[in-house]
Amino acid sequence: MKKLLLLCLATALAASSALADSKLVIKGSDTLGAKLVPQLAEAYKAAHPGTTFDIAAEGSTTGIAAIIDGTADIGMASRRAFDTEVSSASAKGRTLKPTIVAYDGIAIIVNSANGVSKLSKKQVEGIFTGEITDWSAVGGTPGAISVYTRNTSSGTYSDFKKMAMSAKDYAGNSQKMAGNEQIAAEVGKNPAGVGYVGMAYLNAAGVKALAVDGVKPSIATVRGHTYPISRSTFYYTNGEPTGEAKEFLDFTLSAKGQKIVQEVGFAPLK
Repeated sequence: MKKLLLLCLATALAASSALADSKLVIKGSDTLGAKLVPQLAEAYKAAHPGTTFDIAAEGSTTGIAAIIDGTADIGMASRRAFDTEVSSASAKGRTLKPTIVAYDGIAIIVNSANGVSKLSKKQVEGIFTGEITDWSAVGGTPGAISVYTRNTSSGTYSDFKKMAMSAKDYAGNSQKMAGNEQIAAEVGKNPAGVGYVGMAYLNAAGVKALAVDGVKPSIATVRGHTYPISRSTFYYTNGEPTGEAKEFLDFTLSAKGQKIVQEVGFAPLK
């Protein structure tokens, strides 16, 4: 009887521990996952000390794929899922459910030493498609333009192509970077460089943001949709979120979570 009681107690304790501790797997967008989500996770853990996080920021495509494959609880994305991804999820009996968690502006950045301070949207298109190759064509000091972009798994890569380039192809000599921080670092070192980053990355050393069609990216211009390259960012879940995923999503949307959103450099929903 004593052994049976001890066994029951051990089983109960193990079950209690399993319920107390949980792990959230979050994959996807570098724009969200390099800075914002880790800070949200730290604040969340302060109130939920039994929760751990596995965060992988490798591009929006990987986050949506992880929801389709069932390898993540939350998929971070800076773009809407493509029709092909929705169909792929449906074929596996899964439903891609997007929730907007913050607004962002895709900022055009140049080296701080660059004399150019503004571009028209048409000039932005020309630079990133390779139709404009010299800074003198947009009022700068003569010299070849070095273009930095995100890689093809990035939601920012596809959003920027659609929103700023009339869906045209990127310049053949553009240099693809893994993340926002890498683009900012390269532009900060290269006086001839130009790239694009989310607003959370505008404090990088040696870079400045340009006005586009006379409007600079800011929380106010992104929320008001006056900055021409503004967008929503998302958490994707398999259908309506449940359990710890729902708790973390609700925290992100809460007043405390949205305060962190703004502190990191995104535009909050309210």
